[in-house]
Amino acid sequence: MKKITALILSVLLCAGVFTGCGEKGLSETPDSFSSISSGESQKESETPVKKGDPGKKAILVVSFGTSYNDTREATIGAIEKEIADAFPDYEVRRAFTSQTIIDKLKDRDGLEIDNVTQAVERLIADGFGTVICQPTHVMHGLEYDDMMAEVGAYADSFEMLRFGEPLLSSAEDYKEMAEALVANIPSSGGDEAVVVMGHGTEHFANATYAALDYTLKDLGHSRYFVGTVEAYPRLDSVVKGVEAMGAKKVILAPLMIVAGDHATKDMASDEEGSWKMEFKKRGYEVDIVMKGLGEYPQVRALYVSHVRAAIDGEEK
Repeated sequence: MKKITALILSVLLCAGVFTGCGEKGLSETPDSFSSISSGESQKESETPVKKGDPGKKAILVVSFGTSYNDTREATIGAIEKEIADAFPDYEVRRAFTSQTIIDKLKDRDGLEIDNVTQAVERLIADGFGTVICQPTHVMHGLEYDDMMAEVGAYADSFEMLRFGEPLLSSAEDYKEMAEALVANIPSSGGDEAVVVMGHGTEHFANATYAALDYTLKDLGHSRYFVGTVEAYPRLDSVVKGVEAMGAKKVILAPLMIVAGDHATKDMASDEEGSWKMEFKKRGYEVDIVMKGLGEYPQVRALYVSHVRAAIDGEEK
């Protein structure tokens, strides 16, 4: 029985050897190519990405953008200039996150502005090895998260890539922002309230607005109120506070880097439902301060401090 089993195994083994030899002739080229390709692919994936010159340094200022030319230069442009003046060893570049605005500016004005991916790829092509990415966003949120992911995907192309914090990122930021609002939108006191309008977001970072409102009042600025267009605190919550303090006059101002569409239409227009008309409908005298946060020297200084913190290694 053992001899029979051994004989059968020997026959099968020989058949396998001859079959393998025959197949090798047919598949040698494809098998060899497949092996080389996978080997090369693995080799390529293991090859370090060529990084830029660490001595060639840039600060990429990332903003949502605006199609309002005058306010763009008075806000985003002013922030970029202040950063450039503070860090002369760095080249300051611009990127917008709104492709709609980018396309509009190109079609209407012939003005070409990079989106985030284009700006980063341009930095790589130009050989920059040290990059600080500084957003002009008011707070952490969906746009900030998207920017971090988009830029972070290119981290291996730089010797150093760091991110500056958005405008409101710490308790100290809130205090400085509160004092900036008071300095730039003074209230005469008594029956005059100041209401600043933010954008609002579904992101949990929307709590930033309520925190700023609390900070204002904690610092003794009880006539100042923070509201948003699209989230909490909404206009009805703000109105309750204004009514409770017995105000007769309301000063409206945007809590946005740029005084753009929201400020012009949702806040200051004569259209039904604007904040201006809602307060007027309730019998308030209304004044408008059409000034983006980027026009405030204190706000520009905050961004400069965030860039400096990133350069010094206090990156996010």
